[in-house]
Amino acid sequence: MLLTENNLYVRLKTSTKHFHPVVKFDPEKEKLVSFDFTVNNTDLQKIDLSDTEIFGNYISGILKQTHAKFGMGGYNELRTVYTRSVLFDDDLNRQSPAEEPRRLHLGIDIWGDAGTEVFVPWGGMVHSFAFNNNFGDYGATIVLLHQLEGLPFFTLYGHVSLVDIQNIREGAYVSRGQKIAHFGTPEENGHWPPHLHFQVIQDITPYKGDYPGVCKFSERKKYLLNCPDPDLVLNMQKFIPG
Repeated sequence: MLLTENNLYVRLKTSTKHFHPVVKFDPEKEKLVSFDFTVNNTDLQKIDLSDTEIFGNYISGILKQTHAKFGMGGYNELRTVYTRSVLFDDDLNRQSPAEEPRRLHLGIDIWGDAGTEVFVPWGGMVHSFAFNNNFGDYGATIVLLHQLEGLPFFTLYGHVSLVDIQNIREGAYVSRGQKIAHFGTPEENGHWPPHLHFQVIQDITPYKGDYPGVCKFSERKKYLLNCPDPDLVLNMQKFIPG
């Protein structure tokens, strides 16, 4: 049994084809490439990941080399890239060093151009939003609340543009296919190369405008149960060349 096989997982899986695309992608004309941020990617050891410009050149270089519109990946991935920020060496209340750093990614990242439009996959309402302005954090962040056959769940959009959180309010209704955000620039997205962190969450309590996108490996089971595979909504991974 998969760690994410709960009621939400099953309902998302049966509804995959009904979700609106979160980003515009035409599989007949455009390409995706898979990004690996684990210890297996030795290229990461050759660059200074704490330098956002250098990191960004690495990302854009791969996209250009592979002629890909987006770089994809990250769910349930044990990443070395989080050594770039002490944020992931602290506990979740960010007040004291943790015995075990956070390295397991709970969402899917879609790497692409700043300004890329982001759309609502399923109707719902704005749960919360925030500017998580720490180095390595989400930066501008939006959380939406949805219901699927009466079962509530949340979607989180991290690393978006500041203007996107200036024109919304908590409780506002959003429609399937509505434009909700854009990929932010490093200055507004937590100092990352432009991308969207997309995450599905079953229970977000007590967070608002935030939720851990990275957990300790020892807490993997708990967090994956609460955060099913986002590709059940994105429906994009199948277009990555094998």
